[in-house]
Amino acid sequence: MATLSEARRLVVKIGSALLVDKQTGALRQDWLNSMAADVARVKARGADVVLVSSGSIALGRGILKLPPVALPLEQSQAAAAVGQIRLARAWEEALAPHGITTAQVLVTLEDSASRRRYLNSRATMETLLGFGAVPIVNENDTVATDEIRYGDNDRLAAQVAVTVGADQLILLSDVDGFYTANPGQDPKARRYDVIHQITPEIEAMAGDAGSGLSKGGMKTKLMAAKTATGAGCAMAITEGSVLTPLTALEEGANATWFTPQMDPHAARKGWILAMKPCGVLTVDAGAAAALAQGRSLLPVGVTRAEGAFGRGDPVMIRDAEGRALGQGLTRYTAEEAQAIIGHHSSEIEQVLGYPGRAVLIHRDDMAL
Repeated sequence: MATLSEARRLVVKIGSALLVDKQTGALRQDWLNSMAADVARVKARGADVVLVSSGSIALGRGILKLPPVALPLEQSQAAAAVGQIRLARAWEEALAPHGITTAQVLVTLEDSASRRRYLNSRATMETLLGFGAVPIVNENDTVATDEIRYGDNDRLAAQVAVTVGADQLILLSDVDGFYTANPGQDPKARRYDVIHQITPEIEAMAGDAGSGLSKGGMKTKLMAAKTATGAGCAMAITEGSVLTPLTALEEGANATWFTPQMDPHAARKGWILAMKPCGVLTVDAGAAAALAQGRSLLPVGVTRAEGAFGRGDPVMIRDAEGRALGQGLTRYTAEEAQAIIGHHSSEIEQVLGYPGRAVLIHRDDMAL
């Protein structure tokens, strides 16, 4: 079973009910400060941390003095627009005393469906984590075209965990794990410590429960667990309303852990290899040797680009003799690749007329 102390890259999902007082609509400042202290402790031992934080609509609802009922779409979007500023500022002010830089990242579930948008999100968050920042991720509710559902942030957190290659995902909830039935209704309900496989029987136990501020029930959490564990990321559901909830989890607080199905890096490599390539890049001997050492593919080492591919599409990589070396997700279109192959990265802006990325295929987006 995974333990939080082992995490190298951690994603934590925080629901609205944890951040915002249900009665007053005000921020739970003491809890937020304790969570910031938890994040600082995790980062102090060298782990990366990404926070997927709900709360923009709940905060905006209070600021705009909207009634505690289901809101029309337009009012939900307005509340999100007002609350998102307050939410980002709250996280910034809570983490700054610990010397931690925060970054706001607004995404949607659709961002993971498009390879181009997926690569953009991945590259941005990898760069932020490289700078030691803590990305504060939220769904872009202000432009939602469907009914805004807070429960989507469970699945969004899982998608974020997959995107950044996290090895652990923690869902801070209003319950201390996954039960055989709703513990509030069935006194015989039993909590699972560990779930190794999400079976139809497990799925049947998930009910539709929600708290007033958060509509995410166990069904969305199971969907998140499927996504995360399938990509090699362990996931835990634990009680989040206590102060310093990550410390509590590390010290043995009740939780249900879902075990990963494989190593996250192996899962990603398998996903890339399973794609049908849209083109071929032929590399010289120097580039082939660099790839074998785990390096990224630079334009200068490519001698030929074939096919009609877009940014984010999978392409095969071959050596000068035509042997397949592997494949990866290209960061340039076919037309751009044709223009920059054989050139040094420092020449890309001059060739294309605009700044570009230094590599054709990053090593994290490549499977050999």
